[in-house]
Amino acid sequence: MSATLGNTLEYFDFAVYGALAATLFPRLFFHQLGTTAGLLASFATFGVGFIARPIGAVVLGHLGDRYGRKPVLFATLIMMGGSSVLIGVLPTHQGIAIALVLVALRCLQGFSLGGESSGSQILTMEHCHRRRRGFFGALIIIGSPISQVLANLVIVVLSMMLTPAQFESWGWRIPFLASVFIVAVAYFIRRRLEETPAFVTTNEQAHPDAPQEKGLRVLRSHPRQVSLLLLAWSGTTLSFYLIAVYGLSYLTTDVGMTSQQAFVILMIANGVSVGTAVIGGLTCDRIGRKRVWYAGLAGCFVGVGLFFTVASTSAVVMGLIVTLVLGSIQFLSGAQPALFSEQFPTNVRYSGTALAYTGANLVFSSPAPFIAAGLSALGGPALVAAFTCAVILVSAVAVSKLRDGRELDLTAFAPHAETDRSRLAQVQAEKG
Repeated sequence: MSATLGNTLEYFDFAVYGALAATLFPRLFFHQLGTTAGLLASFATFGVGFIARPIGAVVLGHLGDRYGRKPVLFATLIMMGGSSVLIGVLPTHQGIAIALVLVALRCLQGFSLGGESSGSQILTMEHCHRRRRGFFGALIIIGSPISQVLANLVIVVLSMMLTPAQFESWGWRIPFLASVFIVAVAYFIRRRLEETPAFVTTNEQAHPDAPQEKGLRVLRSHPRQVSLLLLAWSGTTLSFYLIAVYGLSYLTTDVGMTSQQAFVILMIANGVSVGTAVIGGLTCDRIGRKRVWYAGLAGCFVGVGLFFTVASTSAVVMGLIVTLVLGSIQFLSGAQPALFSEQFPTNVRYSGTALAYTGANLVFSSPAPFIAAGLSALGGPALVAAFTCAVILVSAVAVSKLRDGRELDLTAFAPHAETDRSRLAQVQAEKG
């Protein structure tokens, strides 16, 4: 519950910002730049959050591996809630100064999400039984589609209840200010949490004279795992943000739908994907993480190809295609927390998973709207689809190189134990 609420909060605020960055923020904060430049500047502030995420992953992941999962997850909760409330009270149409404040708050959002998204997963993976890791990991993952549903539902309801002038004046602030309620509930729950058994056991068993291979040392000790996980997640995260962010602009500008229709399509698709995430988690506990991942990537491949080539004005047709893409993404995402956590020992697990996860988001999600806009200008939507499908194929190859650790005991997982013992013997010998 703690992890799911934390994930819901983090992605709710991220989703609201992404939706408004594509529709309203160009007029509110970047109107002086003109229509096209204002949209690009708004997308740029959306991307800034992804740039800050790896920084948050580096700092908070390192702290989480050194001092524990629980204190870091308190900090991420407060940072995201605070930055979202401040965005909700920013004055509009005030020029570059307020735009820079918006960028700074967006950076803080990204920084906290960099630590929260992986930290909440590790917290749960290290608490639950190994035969249920897929299922419990999926319960964390559904925080993302739930947040997408809530974000789009709130925006749709507000846009229907308010006049365009009212929504542009103050209605858009409500979702950001409402996040304080999620913070309050999640904070109450997290106060009752205990530190994970894996972290406690690792600290108790650590020899005081042994070299401390923690946190950022994962880049030296496990570079292959970090790189493969980054590539494994690349096709998924690129597909998601192309549909959820750029897709709003594509459906309204190229396909000819209204903004309300596009929001409803995304809301329904994300609602369906909540169920597919749970199914993916349950399935990966039975048949393995990698098979679930391959099936999800296949669905993304087909769905993305259809989304950018069919271009039907029928809301039903486009809704089914979007549901196929997002449902496939969440199906494989149900296996993501388990697969990621099973690649690293406890002492670098937080840092390793956070770096791979946020690194993929930085490289592939942050520039997704720019890449899509540029490729569409060069060769039309079909070129966008071809590029995305190529990245999905790269993801499939990367997954094939990873271990499937269904039977792995995370508490006892210490793949470098022999190396550590030899180093300890060397240290003791040098001391005489």
